[in-house]
Amino acid sequence: MANLPGNHGSCWVAGAGPTGYAPLDGSIHAETVVVGGGIVGLTTALRLREAGRSVVLLEALEIGGQVTGRSTAKITTQHALIYRHLIDALDLARARRYAEANSAGAALIKDWIREYAIACDLERKDAYTYATSGEGREAVVAEAEAARQVGLEARVLDRAPLPFETTGALCFADQAQFNPAKYLVGLAHAVADHGGRIFEQSRAVLIGEASRWRVVTAGGTVHAEHVVVATNMTVKSPVGMASRTQPRCHTAMAFRIDDPLIVDGMFIGIDDPTHSIRTGSDATGPLLVVLGAKFDTGQDGNVAARFIELEGWARQNLAVGKVAWRWCNEDYDTADRVPYVGEPDPEKAPGFHIATGFNAWGISNGTAAGMMIAETIVGRASPWRSLYDPTRPSPKGFHRDGDSRSIVRSTHDIPPGEGGVILRGEEKIAVCRDDDGSLHAVSASCTHKGCTVTWNNADRTWDCPCHGSIFASDGSVIHGPARTPLASVEL
Repeated sequence: MANLPGNHGSCWVAGAGPTGYAPLDGSIHAETVVVGGGIVGLTTALRLREAGRSVVLLEALEIGGQVTGRSTAKITTQHALIYRHLIDALDLARARRYAEANSAGAALIKDWIREYAIACDLERKDAYTYATSGEGREAVVAEAEAARQVGLEARVLDRAPLPFETTGALCFADQAQFNPAKYLVGLAHAVADHGGRIFEQSRAVLIGEASRWRVVTAGGTVHAEHVVVATNMTVKSPVGMASRTQPRCHTAMAFRIDDPLIVDGMFIGIDDPTHSIRTGSDATGPLLVVLGAKFDTGQDGNVAARFIELEGWARQNLAVGKVAWRWCNEDYDTADRVPYVGEPDPEKAPGFHIATGFNAWGISNGTAAGMMIAETIVGRASPWRSLYDPTRPSPKGFHRDGDSRSIVRSTHDIPPGEGGVILRGEEKIAVCRDDDGSLHAVSASCTHKGCTVTWNNADRTWDCPCHGSIFASDGSVIHGPARTPLASVEL
């Protein structure tokens, strides 16, 4: 494994505290079963409980520890250069609906934090999209005009309030940031306090239909009229989403800082290589969180190098101290930069709801998605349904499969702490070597569609270069769409 600085993990998750919900055991019934305990799943569950509806939520691992808890956690309607794109690629009406949906999502987060007294380090901050080139400044000016067209307040600045040179910035005032893992833990408490049933360590291994929908885990089954698949990438859908989206990752590092206002605001650059910047904190003190540019999951053979580059950029441009935390996070892009949310096939699969493709802006979009799904289940119309329509056309060629970047000749080519894929006849075997030299082998074929996995030398995971499934070094599933682990192999 690459010798990288800092603790491996998200600073948000580290401070969220334990949850302690039991695994599902036995057969139970509910009106709705929600699969996935991220921001979409918990928002859906709490809205339904507020409406008096029966809800069961299943989380494969632990609440707060997955994609939402590893995000930048900006509560904002400013999503880089989104509005100029939406007006040009879609139309003004849909761009306005996107702004309205994300405004509503951001407002609900703040309302719930207050109503349910969720301690999640909420801070009001301005959000800035900044440029470092002349072309970037022109794009900032165009985005400001587009934002005003959709009803948002936007202000162009000659430079961003950052300690390095910029050519301009777009400011959305009075946005917010928080600890997303603490927020999810608080939402889960609110769901449970309102009578919702939550089960952790309860991965859905089968989602099927009999007289009702049923979701099967290793310990039991939930029967329900509605099933909500809120698992970042859908683990099941009557309309395939894996070929309509592109899995992407980014690297994140949290640095120790002396001044908690070393930067005051939330920032995202638009010139390559892009960087995102915000402050935060852990149990030890203030942090500066910096993100690097995105890359396709499983299609980079040296993720550790991205952390080294990111640390170098941060030290060159910001007054940071030691690296406290580092992690990767994954999301899925869509061709039009709008998520897929709703019922993919309401005629043949009524009551089956999905949410995916958040394009790295899942805090406000994910909350709006949960709101919309809950509205559908209780029988109310939503003005965002056509915007997020999961059956809308997707261009061919947007999704790009990749090949494993970890093929080696033999186990002798795998140093301690690293992994590689070896060939044994027609069999491909994913082998990693512990720091003490011992070898561990699993099948290199992703259990989703069979693509050959790549070793992530920063996280020590096996990442699928086709549809973004991520497996631990022992083959267990971390992220779907895969639902079953990589099989153990005898060397």
